[in-house]
Amino acid sequence: MARVHLKQPNELTGEAKAAYEKLDAAGKVTNMKLVMLQDYGIYKAFMGWYDAWESLEKTVGLRAATIFAHSVSTTNGCLLCSLFFISDLKALGLDPNNFETSENEKLLQQLGQQIVKDPTKVPDELFEGLRKFYTDEQIIIIVGFGAQMQATNNFNSVLGVDVDKRLLPLKELFKPATWRENIK
Repeated sequence: MARVHLKQPNELTGEAKAAYEKLDAAGKVTNMKLVMLQDYGIYKAFMGWYDAWESLEKTVGLRAATIFAHSVSTTNGCLLCSLFFISDLKALGLDPNNFETSENEKLLQQLGQQIVKDPTKVPDELFEGLRKFYTDEQIIIIVGFGAQMQATNNFNSVLGVDVDKRLLPLKELFKPATWRENIK
């Protein structure tokens, strides 16, 4: 259950109300977006995620982008975001908890995990591996998206944003990360 009280859509005003109406007309209202619309500036800042996603998808492809976002979200333990990417992996025909990765997808998974676990200790060897597939400009896009994804994870987890109804049947597929259990 969300930790904050939400205004109802009919209580939104100004730019937030206009943004809600646009989302509603397109069938794109989610619990996260409704929470963010409580402050239009926050909503606008986080909607930059979609621009970062578009750049990432153009850079690495849909499958690799989905694997990377799933890696960041599951390592960070964000139930809501993890379920979105579990849904997306299933739509790609993948078992979210058991799928084969290519070499570059494996590197992206490792980078996603490291961005969450300790971004100050990303091994040089990981960057050397990434450079086999991506330019520095492309690596900037990948890391930029990873940071945006982590911020989105943190927003949803800290506020306890409710899982969207369409994702509830997938909850059993979410395997919470356990790496933090050993941190003192």
